[in-house]
Amino acid sequence: MSRSFYITTAIDYANGAPHLGHAYEKVLSDVIARHHRMLGEKVHFLTGLDEHGQKVQQTAQKLKVEPQQFVDGIAVIFQEMLKNLQISNDDYIRTTQPRHQKVVQDFLQKLYDQGLIYLGKKTDWYSTRQEQFLTDKDRDENGNWPEIYGEVTQTTEENYYFKLSQFQPWLIEHIQSHPDFINPSFRRKQVLEFLKEPLNDLCISRPKSRLTWGIELPFDRQFVTYVWFDALTNYYSAVVEKGLWPADIHVIGKDILSPPHAVYWPCMLKALGIEPPKQLLVHGWWTINSQKASKSAGNAADTLALAKLYGTDAFRYYLSREMVVGQDADFSEKVFADKYKADLSHNLGNLVNRLLTMVGRHYQGTVPAPAADEESEKSLRQLWMQTEKKYLASFAECQISHALEALWVFISAMNAYIENRAPWKLAKSTDPLDKARLDSCLALVAEGLRLVSIVLTPVLPETCAKLQSTLGLDSPRLYEGQLSWSQRCTGLKVAEKCILFPPIETVAESP
Repeated sequence: MSRSFYITTAIDYANGAPHLGHAYEKVLSDVIARHHRMLGEKVHFLTGLDEHGQKVQQTAQKLKVEPQQFVDGIAVIFQEMLKNLQISNDDYIRTTQPRHQKVVQDFLQKLYDQGLIYLGKKTDWYSTRQEQFLTDKDRDENGNWPEIYGEVTQTTEENYYFKLSQFQPWLIEHIQSHPDFINPSFRRKQVLEFLKEPLNDLCISRPKSRLTWGIELPFDRQFVTYVWFDALTNYYSAVVEKGLWPADIHVIGKDILSPPHAVYWPCMLKALGIEPPKQLLVHGWWTINSQKASKSAGNAADTLALAKLYGTDAFRYYLSREMVVGQDADFSEKVFADKYKADLSHNLGNLVNRLLTMVGRHYQGTVPAPAADEESEKSLRQLWMQTEKKYLASFAECQISHALEALWVFISAMNAYIENRAPWKLAKSTDPLDKARLDSCLALVAEGLRLVSIVLTPVLPETCAKLQSTLGLDSPRLYEGQLSWSQRCTGLKVAEKCILFPPIETVAESP
């Protein structure tokens, strides 16, 4: 029986159009999900939309539509992005769905019945932008509220509170005893630093006099639940009937690590007697041409158009290669274009075309069997063994950029090999040894491309399927039995030509 693997993204907030940050998180999660499918695991990949809260209610009022009508439209836009980016999610949860609301209310009732939720009246600082109450420790070093909170006002209000503070000792012990719980490790250290200060109890309600667009508290219909308590529960509500909990990986941005995912969520689950997720995989932020990506600047959504201009796989490659998971990265169309030319078109694409041209011209399109085995062939095979090990090890740590870096060292080595072997010269020779070298050269490159097409499938699914078809291969569904160097390309009938990545000038001129 295959092992199950449950991966989630953070659900997107339904108060605007998708942008680069949304796209990256989906691509990263999709690459990991596809990789685990090829490992033979039974993958369940969840994403979705967070549809409640004050900002949604206010936006709907401005547009003079009902909140449900507004979020229905936003859901279509986000799901279209998933389709365009070839995201292979197995489920799409919306927090307005009955299956989700039922679990949220069940959680609330259980916590209330245990005496872990109480009614209190407090005077607190409130951020409308983030829809959360703040404390003085949320201020910056100058005593000001960071820009992320927008306008902050002091509010006296009666609300329900979850006894978050009593779970602080357990949470610290859990993080310390589970070093893989927060990845990368420096983010784990940041959370432990945050937990050195005492936690406040968590306000988990909003009065209906201020907010009506939310899930009602089952024990007091005059209140709706706080949007974070609602949103975090999606990871569990989506699979409660499937028996897939706990999640193997929650993929999230660094801005929502602490406190929502690293503090609120595990403590909520502990209070309910439910296992926490196995890992929080925390990625950084994207800047655009060294400037902060934002809706107001209008620079975040524009980048998604490049997926259509250059091709979805090229866009997926750039995002996966450019950001080291955990660190920040800068998105530049110039760098994108340079990588497209250097890595995809010139390095990988030209290697494919060289092979097809030589096999077509000298072997009637049929891959020859290797006939010579000299030092250069042995070195290339040895490099593949090292590459496979590095590639899979990097994937195991969810460091996709490192995996791709190792793979492109191998692809570059194949290009160097074919340059040194110069098959176009060998083809003119009458020496039988040169004929054997030509056979081996083309057989070796065909096999190397076969191996590359398999491990690269999670990142470039459409391109790899096309490459495999070009080589006369079926597309394997699993890595198993496919990653060892072999002669399985011998005798295959290859296509006459294949342009995996059109010249960038041609792409730029296309409508």
